[in-house]
Amino acid sequence: MSKKSGIHFEISELKILLRIMDIVSVLAALYFIGELFEFDYFRITSQNWLWTLVLIIYITIFGTIFELYDLQKSSKLDVILSNIVLTASVTVLFYLLTPFFTPVLPDNRLQIVFFYIAFVIALFLWRLAYITFIASPRFYKKVLLVGEVSNMQSIVKAFNDSDPNYKIVGFINCEQNKDDNIKFTGLKEFAPDQIKEIITKQNISEVVVASYNSETITADIYNDLITLLEKGFTIREYTQVYEEITSRVPVQYVGKDFYKYFPFSRSNQNKLYLFFSRSADIMFSIIGLLIGTILLPFIIIGNIIGNRGPVFYLQERVGKNGKVFKIIKLRTMIKNAESEGVKWAQKNDKRVTKFGRFLRRTRLDEIPQFINVLKSDMSLIGPRPERPFFVQELSQIIPFYETRHIVKPGLSGWAQVKARYGASVDDSLTKLQYDLYYIKHRSFFLDMNIIIKTLTTVIFFRGQ
Repeated sequence: MSKKSGIHFEISELKILLRIMDIVSVLAALYFIGELFEFDYFRITSQNWLWTLVLIIYITIFGTIFELYDLQKSSKLDVILSNIVLTASVTVLFYLLTPFFTPVLPDNRLQIVFFYIAFVIALFLWRLAYITFIASPRFYKKVLLVGEVSNMQSIVKAFNDSDPNYKIVGFINCEQNKDDNIKFTGLKEFAPDQIKEIITKQNISEVVVASYNSETITADIYNDLITLLEKGFTIREYTQVYEEITSRVPVQYVGKDFYKYFPFSRSNQNKLYLFFSRSADIMFSIIGLLIGTILLPFIIIGNIIGNRGPVFYLQERVGKNGKVFKIIKLRTMIKNAESEGVKWAQKNDKRVTKFGRFLRRTRLDEIPQFINVLKSDMSLIGPRPERPFFVQELSQIIPFYETRHIVKPGLSGWAQVKARYGASVDDSLTKLQYDLYYIKHRSFFLDMNIIIKTLTTVIFFRGQ
């Protein structure tokens, strides 16, 4: 069987491409206006390499904060345009305000205006080209699924929500005993004997086997997959692809061979990593508490006006190795919010006061938890600590739920910056998937990624 070669990009490749071309386009535009108008504010030379390096760092950091590298948003021009303006504005502002590492402000202030305009136009033109050419169907990665009908809906939704360039063409039901009453109409179904034909006609890039139980795969499909593999065709297992695309561990599909899915990060036992992590915890906690002390008078005034009652409250949470501790927070709900018993907090919960909602959206309610971080009950980054009542309930429903307690809980975490508010068992499952991904891939770079995304949450008032 011959297979056409198609051009497509993986998620990591797209993000690297976006970052590199953002930098290249901006530097090229600044070089062009510098030569054309003989401006001397920003010059790319071997003597001024530090200027260029600082600008690259700023573009990378603020581009991440303002979501220039979110693939879902990057394919929408109206969304990305506002993010470009925000990134350019803050980057140029920081660049102007750090003259020790950047050029001294020019006598001709018009150069600054041209510097900013060139920055915005360069990013806009490159992103327009990206949307027109690269984020178009010609670069979609076409995939054929092989699996049980009952799993298709959740699989397709997870992939579509994570990578807009990952195009699932259709699926093949691998079950030998098919139930005619179970149908999935959200995706085209092909007959098992059409595998090779579909791959050739649709220019399929890879086959993803999404079977919860490999014993259900028929002998004919199995033989076809073996033949394809022997000819060099890419065949991947669903959980591997799921984790790569969604940055989550699909714990609901993990069975008795669970040990295959949890080769947890060495950072969890790396003494050097743990030392620097604890040092960062102490340093940022002190800074956070100082900021909190400055803001406390304003918080007290706001509390008196729109949140009558105690400013602080304590609540039991489950920490590392299941140890229960008391978390400190600014109160955001009405007094006696649980007079009718413990229940899930909902998005737009009526028990949250107006001022409490402001505290949540800005994440100011979390500031007192720096005390818990200093006491080593928590860390800056890690799975959010849950209440004992919900831990007991969820651990009986969701497999491997208590695995999230093998590391310290965090002030912020991968689930907090990636998932919506946890208000149900399904939401808790999604959050657990993200938590296990963090534990599995824990590293300095992932921690930095979470910190930057947390800043994005604060800036865009997405706290809940």
